[in-house]
Formats: sequence, structure tokens, C-alpha cells
Amino acid sequence: MNKKIGMTASIVTLAGVTGFALSMLVNNLFGSYLTSMVIAWGFVPLICAFAAFSADETRAAANTAIAFAAVYATFITLVYFAQLTTVRQVILSDEAASLLDYQKFGLFFNYDLVGYSFMALSTFFIGWTVRAENKADRWLKTLLLVHGIFAVTCVVMPILGVFSAATPGSDKIGTLVLLFWCAYFTPVCVLSWRHFRLSA
Repeated sequence: MNKKIGMTASIVTLAGVTGFALSMLVNNLFGSYLTSMVIAWGFVPLICAFAAFSADETRAAANTAIAFAAVYATFITLVYFAQLTTVRQVILSDEAASLLDYQKFGLFFNYDLVGYSFMALSTFFIGWTVRAENKADRWLKTLLLVHGIFAVTCVVMPILGVFSAATPGSDKIGTLVLLFWCAYFTPVCVLSWRHFRLSA
């Protein structure tokens, strides 16, 4: 069961990442928000599957990764469900829109980034649990650990005000950053699927 969950979660997460990238390329906000939630829903069982195969000496790292994954999924689901419902379906005042509308680079945009910081921390800690017995798993372990760097950038960028509705080109910069992330995380999903398929 753990193996099947790991393989299925890898595919679901990959589908979410692919769908998110395509939605970004065609500027489909609805698709971007929906697939972001799909990524979160695939990511949590993916991390739990890795944890299920972890050794006793890495149990603390595995449990930490699960906790961070849950925080990530909570933030992301709240942010994007709000975009698909309240922001899309209700006429908001300027003040409310500045807080809730992701496109305004306000409160919910910042919540989104801090949510992804927890995702990065989750991959960092789960990376320590991966037993790299072949080249593909060594790549997977490295990608998971290095992905932890995103935690720093996701916290620092909103604090420094890198993204602002008043800054020309912020939306394009954000799109490029997200497409880069999709390109980075796609092999993580593929290698995770392979890892679980070959696991005992």
C-alpha cells in the first residue's frame, strides 16, 4: 500500500505541476489556482510515503517533513480556494481585493509564498531520509535537499517587497520564477515515481 500511494502521489503531483505550468503559459488563472491545489493534495501523501520507507535513525526528519507538508497544504489550499471562490465570484472593495486577490501581491500572495517555504522545508527534511542506492536516487536526494533553498527566497522576497502591484513587470518576473520552479520540480516527481516503483 505504501508503495502504491507513493507512486500515485508522484503522478498526481506531476500532473499538478504540468497543469500549473501550462496554465501559466496560457495565462489561465482558474487553471493555475486549481492545479496549485492539486499539487498540494499530491504532495502530502508523497511525503508521507517517503516517511513510511524511512529508517529509524531518520524518523525525526521524516516526521518534520510531514508536519511542514501539512502546513504547506493548509496555506496553499486556503489561498487558492479563496481565489476560486470569494475573489472570483464576489465583487470586492478595493481594500478587500488588496488583501485577498492574489494578483494584487497583497496578504494572500504573501501567505502563498510562506506556504511554499514550508513545502521547501518539507522536501529538505525528507531528502535526508532517502536512501540513495543508485544514481537516480542520488539525483532525487540532491534535488530534494537543494529544493530547501526555496524556503529562504520564499520568506525573504515578500519581506523585501520584491513583488508589488506598483512595480512594473512584477507579474512577468513571478511567472518566470514559477515556470523555473515547475522545470525543477518535474524531475523530482518522475524520480520519486521511479523510486517507489523499485522499492521493496
